[in-house]
Amino acid sequence: MTAEDLLTLEEARARMLEDVLPLRAETLPLAEALGRVLAQDVHALLTLPPWDNSAMDGYAVRSEDVAGAGPDTPVRLAVVGEVAAGHQPETAVGPGQALRVLTGGMLPPGADAVVKVEDTDAPAGVADLPRSVAVHASVEPGTHVRRSGSDMQRGDALLWAGTRVTPAVIAVTAAAGHARLDVHRRPRVGVISTGDELTPVGEPLGPASIPDSNGETIAAQVRVAGGEPVRLGIAADDREVVRERLIEGILTADVLVVTGGVSVGAHDVVKEVFSEIGTLDLWRVAIQPGKPVAYGSTRRPDGGSCLLFGLPGNPVSSFVTFELFARPVLRRLRGEEPMGGRVVVRARLADEVTKSAARRAFIRVRLETDADGTWRARLAGGQGSHVLSALAAANGLAIIPEGEAVAPAGTEVEVIRLDVEVA
Repeated sequence: MTAEDLLTLEEARARMLEDVLPLRAETLPLAEALGRVLAQDVHALLTLPPWDNSAMDGYAVRSEDVAGAGPDTPVRLAVVGEVAAGHQPETAVGPGQALRVLTGGMLPPGADAVVKVEDTDAPAGVADLPRSVAVHASVEPGTHVRRSGSDMQRGDALLWAGTRVTPAVIAVTAAAGHARLDVHRRPRVGVISTGDELTPVGEPLGPASIPDSNGETIAAQVRVAGGEPVRLGIAADDREVVRERLIEGILTADVLVVTGGVSVGAHDVVKEVFSEIGTLDLWRVAIQPGKPVAYGSTRRPDGGSCLLFGLPGNPVSSFVTFELFARPVLRRLRGEEPMGGRVVVRARLADEVTKSAARRAFIRVRLETDADGTWRARLAGGQGSHVLSALAAANGLAIIPEGEAVAPAGTEVEVIRLDVEVA
């Protein structure tokens, strides 16, 4: 097989993403919207703070009354009342007066600043309201005052469509008066493993059987990518069985991910079934591991589209190809930037790497920092596409480009961090 037979990573990914649009929006309560992606911009329904309020426990004063106050020149003011958060002040502050105010309490009329309790002779904490207070520090107008609208004004644009709903997003939208948010629907992803040798995890193994690790792994990757996995079980290496399982999944899934059966073996039937029930849009990409990745689409009975991924059966290959291809598609379906989320750093290889010169390799590495703070990428273990122990030990995928058969130790490479994700 020559390099001309294979698509580049960019060509394959562009074809996959070409016609993919975010899924329709649904309106959810704030608590249920966590982790989803905003389908519409969000504007403030309220002004926040709604009124001037105190940033400290202390005394609301007229700044001109305490202009000369200091440790040796205290100014004594009459205390005319108190206001706590959630209450309106019952009196204004006049010349020579102060009003005890607790954090979040409304600034009373007449006052233009707050003196914190530590700068007075009043006791901190729970205490009876004093008749007067000595102020030991001068303050400028606005000192320790949160101005009305200093956070947001009613009508302000707060967040944009495509923003992931995080706890901080929940905080600002709740404060802005929103009880519900318009978010994109989470993609439903049917997960099918193929292979006569596979047995569900936890069940007794036969003499030629292995556990279905791919099904568990892909379902976990779907969850991390923001999708909703639907386990459709194991399909034998039989064309009709695979076809029936795919048709079952098409009824409800937005995406079907099938592992195994996409290479050139006598029992590799998945890509042929893709062609029978829909289209096979591409097959074989110039990457290592994961060359025989297939992609297509079909229509659901309700008229919607169902995307079809055929990933290699070797477990490391299926993991890597999901990361490179299925994850970006799921991100777009849920309304996010397809290639966002992952952090890429530059590091120097600690070990020599050999690979196919015709393909771009994604090497499982362990990122470490040198004494000077620079990144070093050390092989996490064996690089065979069956070596799950190295995959589990890795926290990054080092990218060795096409055209190189050997990357010596010390070569600077890009590394996709698998242990960090940004919204």
